[in-house]
Amino acid sequence: MSWQIFAVTTMLFWGVYGVLLHTGRLGMIASEAGKADVANASMKAFLLVGAAYFVVAIVGPLIVLARNNTNWSFTGKGVTWSFIAGTAGAIGAFTLILALAAANRMGSSPAAVMSIVFGGAPIINSIVALSIHPPEGGFKAIPVPFFIGILMAACGGFLVAKFSPSNAAAKKPAAAVAPGAQH
Repeated sequence: MSWQIFAVTTMLFWGVYGVLLHTGRLGMIASEAGKADVANASMKAFLLVGAAYFVVAIVGPLIVLARNNTNWSFTGKGVTWSFIAGTAGAIGAFTLILALAAANRMGSSPAAVMSIVFGGAPIINSIVALSIHPPEGGFKAIPVPFFIGILMAACGGFLVAKFSPSNAAAKKPAAAVAPGAQH
């Protein structure tokens, strides 16, 4: 398969991640026992995310590596950077849980959180990639459309977060006016 198919598949799964995670959190408080422990609903959902990561990120690669007859050798540099990458991903998932819970408490929607995360992540990725692997010719070798794309990603994340229909405050019902009352 081509990398584009995998990229689109990743986009689809990560695109539903925040909403599904928020739905899992809401499911944790759907019972009387859950309502008594609302403060911990997000961490309970994240605990199950960890279990899913174990199944998908440990069992899955073990099966694929075994099927591909790997030699099971690992380099120190590869292990170190892969572990750092996994830690960054896990901390990101953890802080996402905290962001979703805080947004919920403040009356915002998961759509706002995810728009900021996915609008900002490509910007951070670009900055880090450029600092670790600078282009030949330096900063001036970077084409202007790249910088326009960074600006568009930032604006897009902001606009989707700010104006998402699911982020709009609920309208308050009009106060009932007693018959014969004057305005």
